Amino acid sequence: MANLNKVLLIGRLTRAPELRYTKTGKAVCSFSIAVNSFYTGSNSEKQENVCFVDVSAWGRQGETCAEYLNKGSTVFVEGRLRLEKWEKDGQRKSKHSISARVIQFLDSRSRYGGMQSADEVVSTSSK
Repeated sequence: MANLNKVLLIGRLTRAPELRYTKTGKAVCSFSIAVNSFYTGSNSEKQENVCFVDVSAWGRQGETCAEYLNKGSTVFVEGRLRLEKWEKDGQRKSKHSISARVIQFLDSRSRYGGMQSADEVVSTSSK
């Protein structure tokens, strides 16, 4: 049986995106999004659950995200789940994050209009 690793999320950036470059010169933009879900609790009142997810976008897509996204921007992210591992102060740490394949800017107030992907903004801005 084949495995599938695909994640689809819509959320708002919780902070400004951070752009950095790897030792080999490849751009990577990191940001976190808040994904809200709602449900009715046992007391019949509407409840909210918020999930915070770290996202990384690579290459030109990452540079475009760093240029056009801000804290509070709404985005659609399609990507794959990955497990990051590191050691800090002798303790092993890990967290799940998303490596983005597609990012769409969903804010209608964006300078290029709503629902544009980072790749579309690149092609629009280079004309």
